[in-house]
Amino acid sequence: MRIIFMGTPDFSVGTLEALVEAGHDVCLAVTQPDKPKGRGKEMQPTPVKEAAMKHGIPVYQPKKIRDPQCVEELKKYHADVMVVIAFGQILPKSILELTPYGCINVHASLLPKYRGAAPIQWAIIEGEKVTGVTTMQMDEGLDTGDMIMKTEVPITEEETGESLHDKLADAGAKLCVETLKALEDGTASFEKQGESPTAYARMLDKKLGNIDWNDSAVRIERLVRGLNSWPSAYTHWNGKVMKIWRAKAEADFSPESGEERAGESGSGSRAGKAEPGTVLAVAKDHFTVQTGDGVLQVYELQIPGKKRMETGAFLRGYALEEGTVFTRE
Repeated sequence: MRIIFMGTPDFSVGTLEALVEAGHDVCLAVTQPDKPKGRGKEMQPTPVKEAAMKHGIPVYQPKKIRDPQCVEELKKYHADVMVVIAFGQILPKSILELTPYGCINVHASLLPKYRGAAPIQWAIIEGEKVTGVTTMQMDEGLDTGDMIMKTEVPITEEETGESLHDKLADAGAKLCVETLKALEDGTASFEKQGESPTAYARMLDKKLGNIDWNDSAVRIERLVRGLNSWPSAYTHWNGKVMKIWRAKAEADFSPESGEERAGESGSGSRAGKAEPGTVLAVAKDHFTVQTGDGVLQVYELQIPGKKRMETGAFLRGYALEEGTVFTRE
């Protein structure tokens, strides 16, 4: 099929590569404009632009896809279908209906669950055991079009936003190729969506990662995993921001023999009374923090000016005392 591909971030690249590998004629890649990045503010091409240029695919980068001249530009390519995956702009009806097969979207959730900009991370934060990818025929709503195909991806107990991103990107690439084949063969079926049983998967921002220690340990652990690798979960320690990259929730605090530092004896009896955010114990490779329900063991972190490090390495260089209280400010 002759395809106009619309996408921007890393998540979109695997699908573009799969379409090329499957023998489709990707005649144009539409992506967001280059943006300045780094200290030198050099213009940085989007991942989709880089991939398209590698394959010799023409690239179009409109500031506003809704501008009438954009429609005229896309018409020139006489495409059979548009494939849209994490493009980053809302498409007008004039573009949705431009090609014979319309616009096919690859969405990183099992619709109608987790419509919105950040379905990958919210599935982890909300404690889902299974997620997946859905291909759909786009309409003017936000992720509300008729569903075509789905594939499920289990969420492991140690899943992070980054690891799930990669799994879903691979699954989405394969599903998109299958969907286009079904469209071309005339075997595709379309299913209307019902009401979403989950909240809108709103866009992530840095404030979301500010840990509220009154939450349960389970909820905080899911936040840590879901926001890894961006924007990260964090707390405040000695006036500094401490990012927490890996942690484990436990129902109760029970000191492990031989791992506590001197002076920790008896901490377990105070665990239920400690203020949320209080460091209950410091071991060789982690420290334990009281939450609103259960405790959180922290195994990997980062402080300003330093790279991510194992908690054991941090504890060898910095003094963290039992009784220290992490805060939100």
